[in-house]
Amino acid sequence: MKKLLLIFVFALTANLVSAQDDAFRNDVKKLIEMTGSTSQIEVAKKQVIGMIPADKQKEFLKEFDESLKPVFKTMEDFYLENYTHQEVKEIIKFYETPVGKKMTSKAGALTEASLQSIQEWSMSLQSMIMKYAQ
Repeated sequence: MKKLLLIFVFALTANLVSAQDDAFRNDVKKLIEMTGSTSQIEVAKKQVIGMIPADKQKEFLKEFDESLKPVFKTMEDFYLENYTHQEVKEIIKFYETPVGKKMTSKAGALTEASLQSIQEWSMSLQSMIMKYAQ
């Protein structure tokens, strides 16, 4: 009888921990969406899709979206390892404020506005590396 009770308590505890982990992971996914990370990827997608012939875009987009799964998994794992569930909830609260919503809505525009500068900087960085690497 004690073994049965112990097994029941263990199973109940395992299910509770799993539910808490699922809630934490779901909140992290929500936070990633709220931070504008996905809108930055949408900017990149818009840049790239123009290089793909129209008849191949649908299949490309399917593969593109699939290729992002490991990226989002890495982001999720980072939050799970570096923040507590309570901290994630507090960050979500910020992103639900008017200022947080504005930050999110402007994330894609910021990426678009800085893209040209980043590309130019990247080219100058390559030149700088070549200068010092010799």
